[in-house]
Amino acid sequence: MNLEAFVLGCGGMMPLPYRHLTSVLLRREGDLFLFDGGEGTQVSLRRLNLKWKKINAIFVSHTHADHVTGIPGILMLSAQVDRDEPLYIYGPPKIAEYIETSRKVLDMYINYPIIVKEITAPCVVHEGDGFYIRAFPLQHTKTCVGYTLEELNRPGEFNPEKARALNVPVGPLWSKLQSGESVLSADGKTVTPEQVMGAPRSGRKVSYVTDTLYLPSIAKEVQGSDLLFCEGMFDSELEQTATEKRHMTAAQAATIARDAKVKQMAMIHYSPRYTDKELKVLLDEAQKIFPETVLSKDRMVFDVPYED
Repeated sequence: MNLEAFVLGCGGMMPLPYRHLTSVLLRREGDLFLFDGGEGTQVSLRRLNLKWKKINAIFVSHTHADHVTGIPGILMLSAQVDRDEPLYIYGPPKIAEYIETSRKVLDMYINYPIIVKEITAPCVVHEGDGFYIRAFPLQHTKTCVGYTLEELNRPGEFNPEKARALNVPVGPLWSKLQSGESVLSADGKTVTPEQVMGAPRSGRKVSYVTDTLYLPSIAKEVQGSDLLFCEGMFDSELEQTATEKRHMTAAQAATIARDAKVKQMAMIHYSPRYTDKELKVLLDEAQKIFPETVLSKDRMVFDVPYED
């Protein structure tokens, strides 16, 4: 099952000619999940040829303009096709008011259900076949949350040799064992899945953290992520500015990645004061602490494979 992450934008505060505002789309087989949607999000969606009309849910970190002003356009364009499935929108308090006000003021024609749910405490906000998405608190100038998409453990690998040794005939009984059912062998003995299946295998985890002070608690939430998107808005010389604005430095983001033992961190949400060439300052600082750091760039694609 494929799991891919598409960086629709990596900038903070304001869009630049070469850098859209921070937004990430996760595609897990047929499911599409959008994390934040600032001004111009649709441009990257189109340039990446993503089926934006099939977005299942939108997850908003907070209601600052650079994270939400692209959402009304997505809602309106999604009404240009027949759609029966609801669109879920999750976010902190005021996201419902923002969506409702936008619909009224813009006199939107919407031909599908929109279900808005506000997050008031750490919780699982969305669930699907074999995965869930959880929200957890961050600390910004407005109420802000981070998100993790985490898959459930997968069954262990089926061992045909063990099944044959236990006299389980090839065919439907093998399938039942693989789906967790006990069966009767050819000689009438009960064979359980544990006798022919290997140890459970871990699923994958992708985390999204932006617009927050450095908090040690973040590392616990994103622990073991295969891919962590984390803001690194300033370099260490501007740490006081970062603290005043309730943002993080690249070094602080890397500290979270290191402490959380993630496999890879993609930094995101850069201050517009840095040109693309100057972003190397942020990368160098982060890699000194967490070498597996990369700089997100607009329309970059990450494949998230299974570990085994």
